[in-house]
Amino acid sequence: MSAIPYHIPALLHETIKALEIKPNGVYVDVTFGGGGHSREILNHLDQKGRLISFDQDMDALANIIDDSRFTFVRSNFRYLKNFLKYHNVEKVDGILADLGVSSHHFDEEERGFSFRFDGPLDMRMNTRSQTTAATILNNYSEEKLADVFYLYGELHNSRKIARTIAMQRQKAEIRSIFQFIEILKPFFFREKEKKDMARVFQALRIEVNKEMEVLRTLLTQSTELLNENGRIAILTYHSLEDRLVKNYFKTGNFEGKQEKDFFGNVIAPLKQINNKVIVATEEEVEQNPRARSAKLRVAGKQSENVKPSRKQRH
Repeated sequence: MSAIPYHIPALLHETIKALEIKPNGVYVDVTFGGGGHSREILNHLDQKGRLISFDQDMDALANIIDDSRFTFVRSNFRYLKNFLKYHNVEKVDGILADLGVSSHHFDEEERGFSFRFDGPLDMRMNTRSQTTAATILNNYSEEKLADVFYLYGELHNSRKIARTIAMQRQKAEIRSIFQFIEILKPFFFREKEKKDMARVFQALRIEVNKEMEVLRTLLTQSTELLNENGRIAILTYHSLEDRLVKNYFKTGNFEGKQEKDFFGNVIAPLKQINNKVIVATEEEVEQNPRARSAKLRVAGKQSENVKPSRKQRH
């Protein structure tokens, strides 16, 4: 099937270069989407190479690549390890994740990702899921709603917003985007309204799709699945994602706490390839505005045979 040009991948050249693709290697694109990154990976593989791409969104099915080296898995990438095992793959040479929401999703009114259009409060990446943004707004406790807006939207007035939502839903269920926006308007100054509204929608989207949990699962699984010297490249679009990736690449845990073994070696199964985050050039941003917020971090799998420090050797 032919690809739908609904999404321009950010930092495409930099991401492919960072993976250091081996022509006969096995690679995974956990965020297939429009297939831009996957097609470029295939361009670097020979006939012995293999690419397995994941996407839970039904819309991605229209972009499936007709190539014997390509396998598509319609699933959330939190199940990466299970599906690789199903496809007889134990280890891979590279993993790519382009996180966030594609421009296609923002432009589809019925998906409910954007506050530019009226429509249902949906925000599901996987339309087979039962939990929508409306489910959360109408059923979460006031305290839990406040936590969502504070943790995932970094909104300091999260408790006031949650209290107002709880009061409004007693009068009528909150179902549409514009209905929800009217509830939010008193909390935001006009000059910052779009930015703050985006934070609210980001928080709901993250909760609907359990994005932070899924990212943690991907990172921990990557250390098991990567071959020695294999690479993982992750594109993030907001500070919460970027902080998790940065901490895990640097320390092997999500808190960023450096731990050492008996010999004084830092316990970190991955090694950062780029200590300085890679961002888009102004030229790319002009062509693809979404790339402005993209940050690329890359890590390689450390050798499993860590030698003790000289001081501790006998």
